[in-house]
Amino acid sequence: MPKINRRRALQHLAAGAATLAAPVWAQSERRIVLGQSCAMSGAAAQLGLQMNRGARIAFDTMNAAGGINGHAIELRVMDDGYEPDRCKANTQKLISDEVFALFGYVGTPTALAALPLVNDERIPFVGPFTGAEALREPFSRSVFHVRASYYDETALIVKQLTSLGLKKIAVFRQNDSYGQAGLDGVVRALKAQSLAPTAVGLVERNSVDVAAAVKAIVPTMPDAVVQIGAYKGCAAFIRAARKAGYGGTFYNVSFVGTQALADELGKDGAGVVISQVMPFPFSTTTPISREYLAAVQKAGGDATANYSSMEGYIAAKVFAEGLRRAGRNPSREALVTALESMQRFDLGGYTCSFGPRDRAGSSFVELSMLTGDGKVRR
Repeated sequence: MPKINRRRALQHLAAGAATLAAPVWAQSERRIVLGQSCAMSGAAAQLGLQMNRGARIAFDTMNAAGGINGHAIELRVMDDGYEPDRCKANTQKLISDEVFALFGYVGTPTALAALPLVNDERIPFVGPFTGAEALREPFSRSVFHVRASYYDETALIVKQLTSLGLKKIAVFRQNDSYGQAGLDGVVRALKAQSLAPTAVGLVERNSVDVAAAVKAIVPTMPDAVVQIGAYKGCAAFIRAARKAGYGGTFYNVSFVGTQALADELGKDGAGVVISQVMPFPFSTTTPISREYLAAVQKAGGDATANYSSMEGYIAAKVFAEGLRRAGRNPSREALVTALESMQRFDLGGYTCSFGPRDRAGSSFVELSMLTGDGKVRR
């Protein structure tokens, strides 16, 4: 082989190797691959299943219409069972697979396990299903929150209770970083009114062993119990506390999984209050709700309307807008810059805003209540 041809052959081989080594998101098939770690099994499975389902409904709709700037979006999900160690391993795998961004992680302890990897790799981390302050401060340029914080939620809950003259407030919380984040929010809101929790009861993550929490809380006879847990543990505590003679009110933050809690409690759910950070997903009162309900109906199968699914849907819409603004040949840096440019982006009754030093996309919170027939009303 002449020298010049050998040089050209080597150049072609090098180019081929570079193509094979290129990140998934840069391949010629024009796919944008996102990685999601969440509970798809175990005691918190409905949170992950519904968050993922809502996002997939949104992405499937976009892909059917030609994608974003010609790119199809693929959501690759890995089950972590709502356990931090599994989430960390999943994140390492997704990063090694060179996904374009991480999306829709579910839970505070799991998201916190992923956070050091997110910061080290500078990989966009969009729409985690958590309101914990530890994911907001200190500031991370890679993390974008679509929902309000637990501080926002617990502030509204405490304001509602104290405005009704209910000042003896106890906290039932998960014994991990999520439960601590919620407790911190309640303590902060009560302290502003020179109050403090009357009692605190603990439950382990992915457990329904609430006996110790009932013994810690019920004898103090609080006016209300604020619950910071997932649906199975919270439902178990409500039933056990009532059986022990407690007649007060139960309040939950949004992460509990509203529909999952309603399904767990059935008629025992009547009067249980839950703070919400997403628009009401069961009626057509806002343009985004109308769009979401139409998409759920069209998806069919296992798709059902609920708050967790709505959160996945809205987070997907926010990500897609960032991708659209990032241009026809997006990079991770271009996505981060594009998301930072979103000022009062209106999805149709739900507004999301970011900035160069602002990653809290929304502070929207309202209260809802379960009914005895398994439904939710505002």
